[in-house]
Amino acid sequence: MKLSKKIDKSVNGAVLLLVWVICACIVPNVWLSITEPLEWVQSLANVLLPLGIYIFLMSLSRHIGRTSLWMITVMFFAAFQMVLLYMYGRSVIAVDMFLNVVTTNPDEVGELLGNMFPIMAAVVLIYLVPIIMGVVAVVRKWRLTERVQRMTRRVSFPVMAAGTMCFAGSFMCGNEYNPLTDLYPVNALYNVGIAVDRTVKMADYLETSAGYTFEAKSERPDSVPEVYVAVIGETSRADNWQLFGYGRATTPELMSEDGLVCFPRAISQSNTTHKAVPMLLSALDAETFGDSIYSAKGLLTAFKEAGFRTAFLSNQNRNHSFIDFFGEEADTCIFIRDYAAADEKNHYDKKLLDYLDRELKGGNRKLLVVLHTYGSHFNYYDRYPAEAALFHPDGPAEAVKTYRSEQINAYDNSVHATSQLLRSVMDRLRGMEARTALIYTSDHGEDIFDDSRNLFLHASPCPSYYQIHVPFMVWFSPRYMEAYPEVVPAAQANAQKFVASSKAYFHTLLDMAGLSARQLQESESVVNRAYKPAAPVYLNDHNRPVTLEEAGLLEADFARLDSIGISAR
Repeated sequence: MKLSKKIDKSVNGAVLLLVWVICACIVPNVWLSITEPLEWVQSLANVLLPLGIYIFLMSLSRHIGRTSLWMITVMFFAAFQMVLLYMYGRSVIAVDMFLNVVTTNPDEVGELLGNMFPIMAAVVLIYLVPIIMGVVAVVRKWRLTERVQRMTRRVSFPVMAAGTMCFAGSFMCGNEYNPLTDLYPVNALYNVGIAVDRTVKMADYLETSAGYTFEAKSERPDSVPEVYVAVIGETSRADNWQLFGYGRATTPELMSEDGLVCFPRAISQSNTTHKAVPMLLSALDAETFGDSIYSAKGLLTAFKEAGFRTAFLSNQNRNHSFIDFFGEEADTCIFIRDYAAADEKNHYDKKLLDYLDRELKGGNRKLLVVLHTYGSHFNYYDRYPAEAALFHPDGPAEAVKTYRSEQINAYDNSVHATSQLLRSVMDRLRGMEARTALIYTSDHGEDIFDDSRNLFLHASPCPSYYQIHVPFMVWFSPRYMEAYPEVVPAAQANAQKFVASSKAYFHTLLDMAGLSARQLQESESVVNRAYKPAAPVYLNDHNRPVTLEEAGLLEADFARLDSIGISAR
């Protein structure tokens, strides 16, 4: 009797594991069939064909423990996909997301996942439990009965046949269908391949970019002392800047700043740091990025060619990618976190000022300093000292809409910290016996549960308005304005025009500094009378320039763009 009960339990456990694994693997397909813009037959193909294959694979052996563990790779991708669908609501795992895994600071990942309890609990239940059961099944030698195995295999054939018919019919629908982009998990595996290819090419960057040159020269006398500071923000969206019409006093230090020109209609061409920052640091943009990124050098090299001393000071971690490569072109390249105490948790951007002071006191007549900040990256309340907070309460940080008001308070405090940093830099430049100027923009923006989509953070496969509308500004010291009186009026004349920040930043900085270079286009500089706004485009996941509609912006996003005077349809 005891042996019979033991056998019954093992058989029941084997059947439960069989069903659990199949369901766990197919959940992302069902979700994607709802969220993606597919015809009904394409949605059915996206569910039935993989489902039939999963059922067939699980019927290959009666050793259910082994077959379930064979499916670990499928379940890993499924778990990854579920987390992203929870965060962003739609789209398959992007190439950029795979690259983010290897370029993102582990601390950032920990901060994020630690504040996403609902989906992490669901992932553990759906995917970790069957893996543990699979190990138990191997140890205890659970077996499917021959009857269950035969029945499972028989079910798989008609499901695969129906899926195959729907797959064939998918190519006859009105919209274009491509299994490499529309059929999960084929599209996820395809994106893995692209990510691996980019990683391999990136490893050869120093060799493939060795011959790159700007042929840059300064059009101004060597005797003229000039200092320029280029600040690159992180995750800062224009909508929360008082300077750009926000109702809160997030930038009080800058409101009456002379020589400051703001551009309220600036859009980033990427919502990911590892692509947005390299575009800001180079002559590349969404239309030229492609494979050119593997052979191009950055603006620091251009200034060095023109006789400037250069420094790259970053409050971010090294990510062994193009940001590091471009930063290391400078005469001085410092990632200040490399020198932080082991027990130091928060790294505030204001610490960059100590390193900036060293450069400003170095006695160089021609100097460019690039400051790469940590800005408003989540967790927001870790970006500023508690005593500096203007808006309360600014916690907890849990990534749920219930705490949106607290998140906004913390985010606004981080914007204020950036405002204080910029004012501190301006004060230093203003006090110098040199012609000085500053340029600032952010790599991208951020979603903070702003509408019914409940989107949060950035780097989603499909961007939103809040992820690409960024602050963009230039500032000139009194000595600079006296020496070059035509620059500020030109900037003011362009202030209400559309700005593609990823394209304009490089050209504007070189133009401000009086450099000539074969890549420089005056029509892309917002401080030049020749400036002509580019058409709004976006650098998509496969590194192709696309319209904002093709990038995945929805009606709500275009309504917001319309409200700030950008016609992007």
